[in-house]
Amino acid sequence: MKVCTDACLFGALLPTIEKGNALDIGAGTGLLSLMFAQKNSSCSIDSVELDEAACEQAAGNFHQSRWKNRLHIYQASIQAYTSNLQKQYDIIFCNPPFFENDLKSENTKRNLALHSTQLSLAQLITIAKNFLASKGLFCVLLPYSRNNYFEQLAKKEQLFLQKKIFIRQTPKHDFFRSVLFFGKNSISSTEEEITIKTGDGKYSLKFVQLLNDYYLYL
Repeated sequence: MKVCTDACLFGALLPTIEKGNALDIGAGTGLLSLMFAQKNSSCSIDSVELDEAACEQAAGNFHQSRWKNRLHIYQASIQAYTSNLQKQYDIIFCNPPFFENDLKSENTKRNLALHSTQLSLAQLITIAKNFLASKGLFCVLLPYSRNNYFEQLAKKEQLFLQKKIFIRQTPKHDFFRSVLFFGKNSISSTEEEITIKTGDGKYSLKFVQLLNDYYLYL
């Protein structure tokens, strides 16, 4: 489960909150949790990951970080983790399985990571609603093509879009990812666009500003 540029960008776009509890659904090897911990010095983060090997690597990554006391990893499906949970979160973030009913690879673990066979988008939204604090924020990274579908699912569950950010590789490319922010209160939503690289192949100024605290070389 390699680190992808769009996942790093998503981590950099997660908001700063003064204090509280965060939930990372499908944490993988812990990238988003680590980036969030770096940005939020007073927040406790619960990270849930189904795959055993990824969970073990996330635990190792957390232990080696300076934020290890605030990072907690759980090997479980999010359904099992929340089955008896008596807790609400100020922020929930997820880079979920991307594809429903699309072609799958022969690698079972990659299928679980990229396809929503274990967690559908509808289930994800329901879980987010049930465990999000009244003024909390639910953040999700999606393929651009799933944007409208996900918005409609969330609206049915009374999760309201607050902000969306469309991402493309270069000015010549179409958008390929969406970052969506939802809350329990209906407000006027805003839109932004981010282009990762300029026409000459260099990282854009906006990308550099977002990732400067995380990348060693930009």
